Amino acid sequence: MDFNPDIFKIQTNNVLPKKGRILISEPFLPGNYFNRAVILLVAHSKKGSVGFILNKKVDFQIQDYIAGFEDFEADVYIGGPVSTDSIYFIHNRADLIPGSIHVLDDIHWGGDFEELKRLANLGIIHANEVRFFLGYSGWDAGQLEREIKENSWLVSDIESSLLLKELGADSWVEFVRKVGDRYTIWENYPENPSLN
Repeated sequence: MDFNPDIFKIQTNNVLPKKGRILISEPFLPGNYFNRAVILLVAHSKKGSVGFILNKKVDFQIQDYIAGFEDFEADVYIGGPVSTDSIYFIHNRADLIPGSIHVLDDIHWGGDFEELKRLANLGIIHANEVRFFLGYSGWDAGQLEREIKENSWLVSDIESSLLLKELGADSWVEFVRKVGDRYTIWENYPENPSLN
């Protein structure tokens, strides 16, 4: 019998996307970037959306990508498929980093990168106060809403305290569980159904 992913489609959870919420990919979303991804939306408007994948850490640290962080051992995550040659960051030190954009509670996006680097080297900002991303995830006007209607994404709230903690690939299951029992079939489904 051929695998039919449509039998696992569930009506979306009626939570609307907005800045500070997360997107949880459906288990069959193809591609390396979004497969079992949890994405923080840092911007969402009629013009489009921007987010960062929270649960796909790379094997290098920030000092391996950018000079000036020699003693700052901070992890880097894949942010998404757009501008993968650029580094982006979220943090909880808007009091020290000018130009930051508020996302949720004490979490901010971006700001003065040179000031971040300077404060990191002085030991004033610590690795657990910032998270770096290679690239970002982006959607044009109306695109994300269409994908949500197609059941490609669940939308959920997240506790801001989790946003700077280490989230591994297995955290996708934890976020699906938090959305509710009706998605149990998602969390129990193997990553590669053809191997069953």
